[in-house]
Amino acid sequence: MPQDCFLCAARSYDQPLCAACRAELPAQLAPGCPICALPTPSGAVCGHCLVAPPAFDATRAAFDYGFPIDVLVQALKYRHRLSLAAFFARAIGELKGDFDLIVPMPLHARRLAERGFNQAVEIARPLAKSSGVPMVLAGVARVRDTPSQASLGRAARVSNMRAAFACELKLDRRSVLVIDDVMTTGASLDALARCLKAQGARRVENCVVARTPAAL
Repeated sequence: MPQDCFLCAARSYDQPLCAACRAELPAQLAPGCPICALPTPSGAVCGHCLVAPPAFDATRAAFDYGFPIDVLVQALKYRHRLSLAAFFARAIGELKGDFDLIVPMPLHARRLAERGFNQAVEIARPLAKSSGVPMVLAGVARVRDTPSQASLGRAARVSNMRAAFACELKLDRRSVLVIDDVMTTGASLDALARCLKAQGARRVENCVVARTPAAL
């Protein structure tokens, strides 16, 4: 259906953003740490990942998290602009790597009931369809209703996520791709990866819509 651009209100036809606004989005082009996607010289592994390696093995982000990506992500999560989920999936593009399963970042049942949907699931759904990689929804859950990570520093975020997830899947030597909207410190993704690897996953990679430019 014809629609207007979410950002500038120009005619955007069958897209949530017009071509001009899409061209201005902050695509992540600078070299980044292959593990956590923070900018590093020549794409080297960052100091934090060298000193305290996370449980996940790699991360890829479509955008830097800043205006207007922050506005778009919040519109999807809190204003139910579900057309943006398909837009984000297209921005992520074709999946790179040989994956056995796609796991969207789970929401706790209470938060899922409040919001009515999981934005990570909506982003992952078209990626699973286009790639043919099965998306798993059952068997991986967020079992602790943790406080919001937004106002917490790195140490508090890590502590906040302890034992936050449970996995009943048998992942014997499987490679798993985790989909999420925004990566900040990576504490949630790290906790989920630890849970998946405890169930036998061989490799866990992240694919996120946006990465904050520096760990907070």
